[in-house]
Amino acid sequence: MDLKSNHSSPVLTDSTPMNNSRLGIHSALLPYSPPVAAFSSSLLLTIPRRKAGLLDDVRSNCWLDAMKSSSPTHKKLTKDSGNDSALSDSEVAYRNWMLKYPSALATFEQTTNFAKGKRVALFLDYDGTLSPIVDNPDQAFMSNAMRAAVRAVAKHFPTAIISGRSRDKVYEFVGLSELYYAGSHGMDIMGPVRTISNDRTNGFGSTNKQNYTNLLIPLANKLIPFVQYQGKEVNLFQPAREFVLMIDEVFRTLVEITKDIEGAKVENNKFCVSVHYRNVHEKSWKTVGECVHDVLKNYPRLRLTHGRKVLEVRPVLSWDKGKAVEFLLKSLGLSNCDDVLPIYVGDDRTDEDAFKVLREGNRGYGILVSSLPKESNAFYSLRDPSEVMEFLSSLVMWKKSSAL
Repeated sequence: MDLKSNHSSPVLTDSTPMNNSRLGIHSALLPYSPPVAAFSSSLLLTIPRRKAGLLDDVRSNCWLDAMKSSSPTHKKLTKDSGNDSALSDSEVAYRNWMLKYPSALATFEQTTNFAKGKRVALFLDYDGTLSPIVDNPDQAFMSNAMRAAVRAVAKHFPTAIISGRSRDKVYEFVGLSELYYAGSHGMDIMGPVRTISNDRTNGFGSTNKQNYTNLLIPLANKLIPFVQYQGKEVNLFQPAREFVLMIDEVFRTLVEITKDIEGAKVENNKFCVSVHYRNVHEKSWKTVGECVHDVLKNYPRLRLTHGRKVLEVRPVLSWDKGKAVEFLLKSLGLSNCDDVLPIYVGDDRTDEDAFKVLREGNRGYGILVSSLPKESNAFYSLRDPSEVMEFLSSLVMWKKSSAL
């Protein structure tokens, strides 16, 4: 494959609106889906190209502003020295913010009242949601208690982890085979294979290879069957598969050009590249941003997005965590159903795509995990992963008690 010639390929567009058939929803990934529809390459986006020159300095400042706004500095809460019981200004601001985004724990009864008679589907981000944000992204381990809480909730509700990390990395961190995993912001989805059953207790049924031998996944103009993963047969959906070599090339280039920036770390997430600047001094953030943008000038089929102290290079595809949620709901047979309640829990800017999908569709809600006030498309909030774990445990106890 000639990568260099591929870089200059025009970015294709398609005026046809996104719908179920164009999403390529298929039965091979999950049960209760309609017949296989061909996956469309028209997911490619159009990204306007600007002229280089005098605008470079302006764009450079915009990059830096975006990096700062997506990576706020966390200030420790302090009490007023004259009154030990007084709340700090930041805590007061947070409590006022919670009037708009109430705690999912404090309003839990309201949630369960609405969920009565509905099938709940749960979608979870990983970093900052199931695990704490840490300086070294390779050390973002979830606790055994959190793993037990996720395992318990997955027994009662279809549960998916949707992360910007590579699917393999998230699976390594979580280690639960009964979940659905969507890595690289939903561009790499894996669903477990289950035995045949008519039981829809958990909101989904089950599949096996015999039933789905002829229902293969349309992928990069090829049909691929079930694959082996961790010694088990699973189904994969990878709309950005053709970008793997390009992403790997960008990863290696970014590793080389950022090697002298102290604290910078480049992570290959298979279908996207993450450039972490959490451990980079703020005075060097602009240098990090310029390095990434300089590389992307040679890759018009890739784009840049921002996360919490991370720059992410992704394919120019109309695909994100929101699209992944829609895909999973459709494949699970839970789309356009009045008796379904999807819940998405996440902490990052990239989770807003999923929050927005649920809000605009008026079919579920998002829960923002944040200890600082910020605008969001979510309906509710949780302060940190410990509250997420409490929320998951509460869902399990509610489900058990409602079954009595």
